[in-house]
Amino acid sequence: MPDEKGPDHSRRKERSRQAIFAATRTLVAEMPYEKVTVEAIAARAGVGKQTLYRRWPSKSAVVFAALLAMSEDADGQSITLPDTGDLRADLKLVMRATVEEFADPSFDRLVRALNTEISHDAALAAEYHKKLAGPLDEAKKTRLRNAQKAGQLAPDADLDLLLEMLYAPLFQRWLHRSHPLTTAYADALVDAALRAFRP
Repeated sequence: MPDEKGPDHSRRKERSRQAIFAATRTLVAEMPYEKVTVEAIAARAGVGKQTLYRRWPSKSAVVFAALLAMSEDADGQSITLPDTGDLRADLKLVMRATVEEFADPSFDRLVRALNTEISHDAALAAEYHKKLAGPLDEAKKTRLRNAQKAGQLAPDADLDLLLEMLYAPLFQRWLHRSHPLTTAYADALVDAALRAFRP
């Protein structure tokens, strides 16, 4: 019946989408990124490569979509940071979670692959900022604005700079593999940033 085909088609489409994302993450974790191909992703997912090309224009677009799917909220809620009233504790919780994410090999390989593509693809960089980095930063700034209202941060604090002070050193350590990422380091970044922007 026509009204039954719609839901069945949607379910098949979603199963296919999830299979593609799972295949992408698995292949990126298993082999050097340059050896991952759209054909290999399609074969691992059990779909035709045209299925991928109908939805995404390139391998990098599939990789980004797979990463974006990992960050989607299961309940469809907007991104929010914890707000217990204790800014220091909330930021340490978030920064420690970031360290744990980067310690996950599958996440690590996927984000490194995406950064490789972003470094020479301005359109993908813009898409990344629009769909992932931008909304995440806005959620973080919403929490920081609440802290300003509560008198926990200087009212004229540059929130973009504060976020850079928190995340840029962490990202650099991860990118260059220069030092291990630890919860102690995450905590130290929070303490240093809050000292710099205290009221």
